[in-house]
Amino acid sequence: MRNNIASLFLTCCTAFIVLTAKAEDPAKQTISNQVKLLDERISVLMADRVGIKKEILSEKLTLLEDMLLEEEEDLLFPADELYGSNWDTRWVDPFRSDEHATFPDSCEIDCSTFILPLITGELKVTSKYGPRRRRMHRGIDLKVQIGDTIRAAFSGKVRIRNFERRGYGNYLVIRHPNGLETVYGHLSRFLVGVDDIVKAGDAIALGGNTGRSTGSHLHFETRFLGQALNPADIIDFENGVPHQDKYVFRNVKINGRNSNIYTSSENQLVYHRVKKGDTLGKVARLYGTTVGQLCKLNGLKTTATLRVGQALRCSVGGAPVKTSKAANEAKPKPAAAEPVKTTVEQGPITHQIRKGETLSTIAKRYGTTVARLCELNNINQTTILKLGRKLKCS
Repeated sequence: MRNNIASLFLTCCTAFIVLTAKAEDPAKQTISNQVKLLDERISVLMADRVGIKKEILSEKLTLLEDMLLEEEEDLLFPADELYGSNWDTRWVDPFRSDEHATFPDSCEIDCSTFILPLITGELKVTSKYGPRRRRMHRGIDLKVQIGDTIRAAFSGKVRIRNFERRGYGNYLVIRHPNGLETVYGHLSRFLVGVDDIVKAGDAIALGGNTGRSTGSHLHFETRFLGQALNPADIIDFENGVPHQDKYVFRNVKINGRNSNIYTSSENQLVYHRVKKGDTLGKVARLYGTTVGQLCKLNGLKTTATLRVGQALRCSVGGAPVKTSKAANEAKPKPAAAEPVKTTVEQGPITHQIRKGETLSTIAKRYGTTVARLCELNNINQTTILKLGRKLKCS
């Protein structure tokens, strides 16, 4: 009897547990399905996210590869759009034995990657650009010791490696993608050869005293389409940096035709390329200035003989270029100390601070007052001027 009761009780408990379990199955099944669905959605989202990341990464890699290929091509064929197929390995001026170069109306030259071509504790310019002992000195001389490392000023490709007994001595010419060519003279030893590709700051030679030289130094030139430019107009050699990241070369047109005039950088310094028949008087009349002013700007004597292709500086800076008949009839301009005058066409004038300058000297140069400079630049008269800072002057 007792065994029957126990058996019946066990049977009832088992049936209750089974029924309860069956009653919970739908809820558990629903939760399980929702969890599974959520997992699937998360998996899809993660897959999409990974796919997007991979796509973005792939685009970045492609862009980087394109940039590297473009940079490599620029170094293989530096400034090809300016020089074309002209890769003369004999003359510093690649157009010397050919027709003259076709100068663009303007060209923006990126100088932001400039590296000082020598490693030295104290940078010393021993000779500036300009006439010297009846010859035109088309670069600047930097003091180096024999054996000092000479570096590439910009990335580029070596066009000339040569020796000139009565001139450069051992010298290199490197063409750069920015349109410039740099010349390194009086070297004692070469570290690169023709057609070698170099990066800015790479060692290219050792300093020396070869060729027409009275002491160890580096003769350094900057040229554009064969035309020598004053390196000091581009580079601040006191501080070893470019005056501006972008140097602008402009070929001035007169009556719609290319002239023998070019301007450089934002301050519109005006230069004249001497052609056959030019004299100091003729050039002075063209630019509305005086022979004395031309001589002062270029370090010349009034009896100096002009050479075809020589570059003459014809303005102090900031003055508009005169290209009309009135320019020839203009009265002589004052000396270089005269304040710079501005016109509406010129727009705002800025000045980049150099070593030794004060608010007073800058104000005098631009024909304004210290108070006005302070007002324009939100500074006071006791503000310390930092080298390279740009001040509004109008």
